[in-house]
Amino acid sequence: MASEQDVLTALEAVPGPDGTTPLPQSGAISGLSIRDGKVYVSIAIDPARAGAMEPMRSAAEMAVKKLSGVASALVSLTADRAPQAPQARPAAHVPPTAKAPTPRNIAIPGIANIIAVASGKGGVGKSTTAVNLALALSALGWRIGILDADIYGPSLPRLLGLKGKPASDGRIMRPLEAYGVKAMSIGFLVAEEDAMIWRGPMVMGAIQQLLREVAWGELDCLVVDMPPGTGDAQLTLAQNVPLAGAVIVSTPQDLALIDARRGIAMFNKVDVPVLGIVENMSYFVCPHCGGRSDIFAHGGARREAERYGVAFLGEVPLHMDIREHSDSGRPVVAAEPDGPHARVYLDIAAQIKAKLEKGRARAAPKIVIE
Repeated sequence: MASEQDVLTALEAVPGPDGTTPLPQSGAISGLSIRDGKVYVSIAIDPARAGAMEPMRSAAEMAVKKLSGVASALVSLTADRAPQAPQARPAAHVPPTAKAPTPRNIAIPGIANIIAVASGKGGVGKSTTAVNLALALSALGWRIGILDADIYGPSLPRLLGLKGKPASDGRIMRPLEAYGVKAMSIGFLVAEEDAMIWRGPMVMGAIQQLLREVAWGELDCLVVDMPPGTGDAQLTLAQNVPLAGAVIVSTPQDLALIDARRGIAMFNKVDVPVLGIVENMSYFVCPHCGGRSDIFAHGGARREAERYGVAFLGEVPLHMDIREHSDSGRPVVAAEPDGPHARVYLDIAAQIKAKLEKGRARAAPKIVIE
């Protein structure tokens, strides 16, 4: 019997809605299921182009029917506009006994694990944490990439000291590289001072391109620096990418922890395992006297981890060296690999690596609203 991967491989020969990008890489496949040798595929399109997309639909159906073990195939075009997609509606609008339609999680060839570094709110040092974790995982021997999924506020170019646009063959972009880590960000494609005044569907389209139209090659792990919050972009990304887990970043004070709880709740709802919580800006050590101050309180993230039954991964101090190295494009793990701050990130990365190596990657999520 044909598998989902067999179907996706067969569809590589079919150009997607733009006429050039292979259908599985176009981000247009919104559903794929196999039952008793019958294959069902749905392709999301602009409703205004339904007539023009019929040859693509027919070619896709024919490609699937040719597979060994396929008794029949049905490929359909769906014309839901993004703002009307089922997952974007408030939960209260879904009948109590209904299951919300689930977009399919389609793996990215060559990438063994994808993890999200997330926070319930901005300003907690999530991007700095994501970059240093990526570098720490690389230092532990893994092949690593990092994706900046924050379209409105990309930080990766500055944090890694990268400039210039990715090379492209007109369809697939090549990621830039720093400190042995492959990197992609919308910030490589627009000027630093440009404002991204885009609506949700445009943002998700850009994220899909940065994920699936990039020559990542073979990676042990792709670290996704998620946008802050728990909105449509975060939910849709969690639904459409086979995340092996999520790392929640929070500062210790109650205001940040409230939002961290929302982040944990979101990932739980979409069946993404929370790998653990990092308490960033956990304490401050004066560079002059060496005295310690708990500016944002202390230990709040550890207590939340215990409360929710997830791992507490570690405490990262609020320190001038971390900030200065980040601003200069030389993250502390790369600039001072044997220093005490790099050791904190390396310890956190080692825990994450161990969890992923135990096979905690999960199948496509099922969202059930009760």
